[in-house]
Amino acid sequence: MKRFLIILSLVLIIAAVGVVGWGYRELRTLVHHGRSGQYIEIPKGTTPAAVIKKLKAAGIIKHEHPTLMYLKLTGAGQRFKAGDYDFPSPITPYAVLAKLQTGERRLIRMTVVEGWTRWDIANAMARIPELKLTDSNSALELMDDITLIQDHDPRAKNLEGYLFPDTYEFPPDTRPAELIAIMVKRFRAVWKPDWTAKALSLGLSPQQIVTIASLVETEAKLDIERPIIASVIYNRLKLNMPLGIDSTVIYASKLEGKWRNNGKVYQSDIDRRSPYNTRLNAGLPPGPIASSGEQALTAAVNPSQTDYLYYVREPSRNDGAHNFYNNENDFFTGVQSLRRWEEQRDLENSRKKAEGEMIRPQMNTDTLGSAAPERKQ
Repeated sequence: MKRFLIILSLVLIIAAVGVVGWGYRELRTLVHHGRSGQYIEIPKGTTPAAVIKKLKAAGIIKHEHPTLMYLKLTGAGQRFKAGDYDFPSPITPYAVLAKLQTGERRLIRMTVVEGWTRWDIANAMARIPELKLTDSNSALELMDDITLIQDHDPRAKNLEGYLFPDTYEFPPDTRPAELIAIMVKRFRAVWKPDWTAKALSLGLSPQQIVTIASLVETEAKLDIERPIIASVIYNRLKLNMPLGIDSTVIYASKLEGKWRNNGKVYQSDIDRRSPYNTRLNAGLPPGPIASSGEQALTAAVNPSQTDYLYYVREPSRNDGAHNFYNNENDFFTGVQSLRRWEEQRDLENSRKKAEGEMIRPQMNTDTLGSAAPERKQ
């Protein structure tokens, strides 16, 4: 009998060791599943056993028993936190349990691009289901809350120019108005107090600096050119010359719901009577026309010291570089060079199209000066 008990004890010990070893291996064996990138909600108050059962049903955990045994021995289940979890694939059950103790929360991501208008931002918001907007107009209406910026811009009629371009991450229960307030708060964090003093020293208001920055943002493609383009704007303002910036023409058309959104500026756009049309009116438009990044704001406050009054896209480069001029004759020469390049490009594209070759997309061309590019009616 004694021998039997010894043998039974040994068998039980071996079995226990085997179970522990099996459980150890199971906890550290990678599990491949198809739920990566999909959030799994663990509501507050869910028991550890219910959590493991849910993850087993989702295929993230293969066997419940070794996991539950581990939780019972360590008490780790008591440290589980409610949240929205995204489990990568493959992942071990041990890593799953560690993740459940972090309290991961699902975040929505939205990027506001430099140069976007409030219409662009409203469209982006409307595409996020969690914000529960009926359409982009619902977001636009919220952007009329000027109380968020009234101390900075007492004359503002909306938040154009103050919705700072950045990548925002926010929980799914964020309200649209809260997200808009976060964008304005980000603008305030970027705006430096000494910029207000610098604006006054230039004889401008902070709102006018933001307006100039929005013009720079929509015109400059290269960071190095932002202060130079800002200098052209300042030089023209001093001479009371119309700025002639097409992005303001486009903005005026958007305000009236007339913009065709095909990348072309038509004669009807150029002729549109609007205070935002800087081809017809000297001085700055009434307010910002887009969201400016920090570099454009910096350039607006600290323009280069130049005598340039004109610029034309450099045709030999496809990165948005410009040539700058201080007189109309050189400007006309630059425009003619650009037009010849455009004609050659169009001929080459026609040839490629006829021969079935792929046509490489080209950047739009632009000019700034009294000689406007040819436009369609």
